[in-house]
Amino acid sequence: MTNTYSIGIDIGGTNTDIGLVSADGHCVARNNLPTAKYYDADLYVADICRKIREMMEEEHVATIDGVGIAAPMGNYYTGCIDNATNLNFRGTTDLNALIHKYLDVPVTVSNDANAAAYGELVYGGAKGMKNFIMFTLGTGVGSGIVIDGKLLHGKTGNAGELGHAIVDPNGRQCGCGRKGCLETYASATGIRATALKVLAEHPEYDGPLAQMTREELTSKHVGDAANAGDSLALMIFERTGQWLGLAMANAVAFSSPEAIFLMGGPVKAGEVLLRPVRESFEKNLCFVFKGSVEIRVSELPGNEAAILGAAALTKNK
Repeated sequence: MTNTYSIGIDIGGTNTDIGLVSADGHCVARNNLPTAKYYDADLYVADICRKIREMMEEEHVATIDGVGIAAPMGNYYTGCIDNATNLNFRGTTDLNALIHKYLDVPVTVSNDANAAAYGELVYGGAKGMKNFIMFTLGTGVGSGIVIDGKLLHGKTGNAGELGHAIVDPNGRQCGCGRKGCLETYASATGIRATALKVLAEHPEYDGPLAQMTREELTSKHVGDAANAGDSLALMIFERTGQWLGLAMANAVAFSSPEAIFLMGGPVKAGEVLLRPVRESFEKNLCFVFKGSVEIRVSELPGNEAAILGAAALTKNK
């Protein structure tokens, strides 16, 4: 059987990654553009399409099945980016229309968490599953929800913003305008905020996290210290795990998934985070769901996960 290919595009505020992906989930060619240098959306998309053609020519690929795009504020229904704050081209950018000026192929647009979920379904550990949830932990917390084998979009195309589920009504201020969203606790920036709070609570502490300035401290430093057995770092992940496990248990109540997948930088810390997450999850899970849900780490290769997720969107029809 002749192999088929699709294009996956991951649009970030700094860089845009583009990959040519085979039907069996291998990224056979990659390229990128510096997103931040573009203020004109038409020129930006024209350069993306030029890169796509170059990859196809280099790999001797005559046709592609489609283009999948994971974008900030990407809307599945309209094919547009709507007012993304981290892009220099403002307002509404109709990616679907702009791509079609240069390539006559189907185009599917969604946000990065939805793309990650569908990538897990098509190419990763969720193959064969019909119901699961993906949480992506990064600068923020995103999520994608698959129900009965279909990615959930909702009325507006923005369903599944579980990072903005409130875990503490009197908690931290979130960028969305509300207080106590999961994102303010379980994201990389949230973990850093917890670290600064715990450090202030323990002025006697003189471990590795105390040896760096506020500006230097990151969630990765916390993870490294926790894996080295540092008591304060372990305490920070205990608190993080409590919030994330609670939010995951609440998410189970509305969709009854087979599994919850976790991906992103903080997840790389491993068991120092996953153990308290599991404990909080089991503690807060409604009894009718006990024993029915696995907590798993994404099986998409970390350096290709975003591209594979975007490419998988072309299968979401």
